[in-house]
Amino acid sequence: MSTGHQTLALLLFSTFVAVTLGITTWVSRNRHGSAEEFYAGGRLFSPMENGFAIAGDYMSAASFLGISGLIALFGYDGLLYSVGFLVAWLVVLFLVAELVRNVGRFTLADVVAARMSERPVRIAAGSSSVVVSVLYLVAQMVGAGSLVALLLGGSSPAARTATVIGVGALMVIYVSFGGMRATTWIQIVKAVLLMGGAVTLTVLVLARFHGDFGAMLSTAAERSGHGSRFLGPGLKYGGSWTARIDFLSLGLALVLGTAGLPHILSRFFTVPTARAARRSVVWAIGLIGGFYLMTIVLGFGAAALIGPEEVRASNAAGNTAVPLLALLLGGGSGTTGGTVLFAVVAAIAFATILAVVAGITLASSASVAHDLYASLKRKHARQRSEVTVARVAAVGIGVVAIGLGLLAQDLNVAFLVGLAFAVSASANLPVLLYSLFWRGFTTRGAVWSVYGGLVPAVLLVLLSPVVSGSPEALFPGVDFQVFPLQNPGIVSIPLGFLAGWIGTVLSGETPDEARHAETEVRSLTGAGAV
Repeated sequence: MSTGHQTLALLLFSTFVAVTLGITTWVSRNRHGSAEEFYAGGRLFSPMENGFAIAGDYMSAASFLGISGLIALFGYDGLLYSVGFLVAWLVVLFLVAELVRNVGRFTLADVVAARMSERPVRIAAGSSSVVVSVLYLVAQMVGAGSLVALLLGGSSPAARTATVIGVGALMVIYVSFGGMRATTWIQIVKAVLLMGGAVTLTVLVLARFHGDFGAMLSTAAERSGHGSRFLGPGLKYGGSWTARIDFLSLGLALVLGTAGLPHILSRFFTVPTARAARRSVVWAIGLIGGFYLMTIVLGFGAAALIGPEEVRASNAAGNTAVPLLALLLGGGSGTTGGTVLFAVVAAIAFATILAVVAGITLASSASVAHDLYASLKRKHARQRSEVTVARVAAVGIGVVAIGLGLLAQDLNVAFLVGLAFAVSASANLPVLLYSLFWRGFTTRGAVWSVYGGLVPAVLLVLLSPVVSGSPEALFPGVDFQVFPLQNPGIVSIPLGFLAGWIGTVLSGETPDEARHAETEVRSLTGAGAV
C-alpha cells in the first residue's frame, strides 16, 4: 500500500485512540471505585445508549472483516454466519435479557448462584467465562494483525506482532482505568462509526450495479470460478458428510452461543431495570440486523468487484476483503479517493477491534475477580479489593490473548469466533437456562453442566482439524486429529445439557424450593433486583 494509505490511516487510528483515551481519563476522574461502578457503570445507561453499546460489543472484527471475507470466498455458505449471528438475538430477547437483569448482579455466575451453593458454582461459571472470553479475544487480535499487515503492504511478522501487542496494551488501559462506563462510551462511538462506514460502502457497491442486486450476484458467481454453485449451499460445507454436519454444528453454535457470551450478559446489568434491558435488546437487534444485511452486500460485492482469487491472495482467510473493496470503490490504488476510503475503513475496523477487546476483557476480568477470587477467599473480598484484582486480571488476560493471537494469525476471524460461540453454547447456556427454568435443578447439576459442556468443547477443538492434521491448522506439521469436525457444537452442546440433567438426577441434594420461588418471582417481576 502507498505511503498515503499508511499516513492517513495511522492518523485516523491515532485520532480514535486519542478520543477513547480521553474518554477513559475523564471517566476515571469521575468514578468512586466501587464494584458497581467498575462492573456496571453505576447502572445509569439508558436503553438506547445500552442498545448502541450492545451492538458495538457484538459487531466485532469477525462481523466486519471475517463474514464479508467468507461470503467473498464461499458465497452462500458464508451467509450462515450473518444469519446465525442475527437469529441468535431472538433467543436473547425472549429467554434471557429481562430474567438475567433481575436475577444477576454483575456476571453469569450471579444468576446461577442465586439459588445454589455459591462457591462451586462461581468457580465453574467463572472459569467457563474466562475461556470463552479468551477465545473471542484471540479472534480480535487476529483481525488486528491482518488489518495492519494489509495497511503496511505485506505480512511482516514484526508488524503483526507489534500490532497485537499494541491492541493488548490499549485494552488493558481502557479496562483498568475506565471500567464499564468508559468501555460503554467507547462501544457507542465505535457503533456509530461502524454503521456509518458500512452504510457508505453498501451504497457505493449497489451504485456500481445501479441498484440491481441480482446483477451483483450474477457477476460474483461469474468471477468466483464456481458459477451458480457460488450462490448455492455446499461450496465450503458440502460434499462429504463431515462437512455437512460441520455446517449444522456451526449453525447451532451461532444461534445458541450469543445468550451465553459473558461480555453480552454483562451489558444487561448496566441499565436500571429489566424493562430497560429488554428495550436495549430491541435497539441492538435493529442495529445489528441492519448491519448484517449490509455484510451480505459487502461480501458479494467484494466477490463481484475484486474476485475471490485477489481476496485470497491478500489474505488466505479472506479477512481483508472489505478494506480492499473500499480501496477499489474509492477509485483504486494510488488515487486520493481510494486512499481516503481505504484509510477510513481500516481505521473503523481497527476501532471495532479496540472497542470489542475492551468489552471482552472487562467481562473476563470481572469473572476472575467477582467469581474466582471472591470464591477462593473464606469471606468475600471487599469491593475495592475486588476491583483491584479485576484490574490485575485484565493484564493477565491481555497477555494470554496476545500470545494466542500471534499463534492463530492465519485463521479466519469469523471462524475463530464460531469456536468461542460453540464453547459458550456448550458450557454457559445450559446452566443459565436450567437455573432460570428448572425447579429441581441442583448445585451438582450446575457444576456438571458447566464442565460437561466446557471440557468436551475445548477437548474436541484440540483434537480437530483446526489444531492439527491439515494445511490450514495451527500446527500443520503434526497430526493428532481424532475429531473430524471443525466446530464441536453439535456434540458438546447436547453434552452440556445432558451433564446438567445427569448431575441433578444423581445428586443427593434436595432442591431449595424457597430459594427457587424467590428467584422465580424476582426474575419475572424484578422484586428484590439490585
